Amino acid sequence: MLSLSAKIRKTQGRKTKAFRIKGVLPAVLYGPEIKTASLEVDAKEFQKVYQETGESTLISLEIESGKKKYLVLIHDLKRDPLTSEVIHVDLYQPSLEKEIEAHVPIILEGESPAIKNLGGTLIKNIGEVVVKALPQNLPKEIKVNISGLATFGNHLLIKDLKLAEGIKILKEPDEIVASIAQPEKVEEELEKPIEEKVEEVEKVEKEKKEEAEEVEEEKPTETAGKEEKKGK
Repeated sequence: MLSLSAKIRKTQGRKTKAFRIKGVLPAVLYGPEIKTASLEVDAKEFQKVYQETGESTLISLEIESGKKKYLVLIHDLKRDPLTSEVIHVDLYQPSLEKEIEAHVPIILEGESPAIKNLGGTLIKNIGEVVVKALPQNLPKEIKVNISGLATFGNHLLIKDLKLAEGIKILKEPDEIVASIAQPEKVEEELEKPIEEKVEEVEKVEKEKKEEAEEVEEEKPTETAGKEEKKGK
């Protein structure tokens, strides 16, 4: 199990911005059985741990050089809207005796014969799922091999995902995770709208021309009518 070091944070509010400049990441620890605490962690150390665990794997949080230890999940990240840099993190200590829900990414592995040999296109309908399990049983990711997708129309369903006992996916079993689609005839699809647009323009131009001709034909008649009235 990976561990993350932390210290009690005394600075609050806007002053925490100075921490981030120094490579320190503000954090908060909370859970159903502990008192909420403001912490600070090393930003680089946190990134290394997060890349390994994601948000569904327990880590050992060691506060003040290991004086206090908690099993926690990285529960929520706040990012800078411009740089996407992590600027705050929530660390949640769950009860190890109660099931919880977590978002787990789906990783597609292997090579599909339909893509390699037939030029098919892989369509990924679901990138992550919500699973329910005891915290210590939560998977970091769900890996699935796509080598069985041999032809167009083949697909992987939620029920095809293999998970350890005690882990439930909160989705309908027949929902499609990924499928293989036949490559579109790009040239024909591109040419079709262009031809349609040209026909439309020609039709409009023709109608305008006919209207203009009708107007021209009507003008002499109107003038003649006016002159006839004057003569009377």
